[in-house]
Amino acid sequence: MDNQIFVIKIGGSTLGQHDTTLEDLVELQKRSVPIVVVHGGGKIITDWLTRQGASTRFFEGERVTDKAGLEVATAVLAGIVNKDLVAGINNLGGRAIGISGVDGALIQGRVKSPELGYVGSVVKVNTEPVRILMKAGYMPVISSIGLNIFDDSEGLSHLLNVNADIASGEIAAALGAAKLIFLTDIAGICDRTGRVIPVLTIAEAEDLIASGVATSGMIPKIRSGIRALDFTGQTRIIDGRQPHALLREIESSEGGTTISN
Repeated sequence: MDNQIFVIKIGGSTLGQHDTTLEDLVELQKRSVPIVVVHGGGKIITDWLTRQGASTRFFEGERVTDKAGLEVATAVLAGIVNKDLVAGINNLGGRAIGISGVDGALIQGRVKSPELGYVGSVVKVNTEPVRILMKAGYMPVISSIGLNIFDDSEGLSHLLNVNADIASGEIAAALGAAKLIFLTDIAGICDRTGRVIPVLTIAEAEDLIASGVATSGMIPKIRSGIRALDFTGQTRIIDGRQPHALLREIESSEGGTTISN
């Protein structure tokens, strides 16, 4: 089954009033397509931090997370966003269970760098919880709050805010997925002129980062996609705002950008 799994990363920016992603997920599940969903929710985290008068800073597309920010990220990602997605899927007739990377020690990590605060780099992915849910007929919906396995007696948090793009790549790699699909709010990865690049090799993708063409939130997507290619068949970055973008991607893989070996 492993080589048929599709790992879908959903960004909060692609889930709007007219979005069809949840409908597509339910339809694919009814077709017995094995799906694992990983989601972000950065804009909602920012909104909640703003309500508290807290600022938001990013470094190479990743949110700098202090202790207060970690509490908000945990509440928003593992709570509000995750349960809203799961409720939406189940109400449409799907069978979904929402978990975080902490549950079953799914996403195990360590603090990435002092400059980023409680942002985690992934050390290990325990796929057992995901496999158990899928075997029972459920679609796992995963929020990217990770378990700090290097926690010690110095008061460090047991929790880590793991970038959802990076988490999706690590999960796809651990599962040996057939494809990692990023649903984004852009048409694909673009060159300097704004033209979508249909196909990128790993070297070409890395060059986009090094040359400054790929910036901000596209950096972790590219790095995650490259990482996944060590064990998966293909990485796709597509426009999730288009009607039934996910369904059409599974059926025909048109448009967007493909990163491949």
